[in-house]
Amino acid sequence: MKQRYAVVVLFALIVASNMVSLTSYRATEELVTKDMNQALAKTLEQQQSNVISADTIRVFNGYLRMKSLKGKAVLAVDTKRHFRPRPEVSTATILSLSDQRPAMVLWSMTLLWGLFCFYRHRRLAAMDLYGGLALVDGRFVDAKGSVVKLTPMQQQLMEMLWQSPSHRLSKTEICDALWPKKENASETLYTLIRRLKPIVEEHSNLKIEADRGRAYELTVK
Repeated sequence: MKQRYAVVVLFALIVASNMVSLTSYRATEELVTKDMNQALAKTLEQQQSNVISADTIRVFNGYLRMKSLKGKAVLAVDTKRHFRPRPEVSTATILSLSDQRPAMVLWSMTLLWGLFCFYRHRRLAAMDLYGGLALVDGRFVDAKGSVVKLTPMQQQLMEMLWQSPSHRLSKTEICDALWPKKENASETLYTLIRRLKPIVEEHSNLKIEADRGRAYELTVK
């Protein structure tokens, strides 16, 4: 997976986690508000007064249907509405009452993916790149972290050129290593090189140069 796609997935997980958490919070907030309003309405109807006392709060809590809300909801005086009591509850209380388990699962996935992205970035930064290409765990990887897809024969030839101190091999060395039992593998080698060149140039700043058909070298453009 390319680095930018990994970052896109990370941000998508962050957004999804926030949305799920907010949706659960809003749904719980609505339920809490309805419960407090009905409890207040019954309390005022029973008390027949807007004066808040210890008995008012006790009765109010008694009418709350959500057991976990009792003792956490409070009554305040709304001065804009003729000193009418108004139920209130803290944001932390609503958050604690909401089901945040799906959001926590997503946040855990986000954390794990973030750690993976960080590790991957550090790994790419530490790679020994040559012309924008690196050999990692037996596979060629470009500067973006994408694996370069090669056939087994292309992979073998690339490894030979890569591991050569000069990144240069003679035609004889290649043919003897790849086709030891074939008397004349020149045409086969030419076909292999011709198909490998565009792949190498597409994924890196490297190119395979031929020295009059006697040798081949992996060079930086």
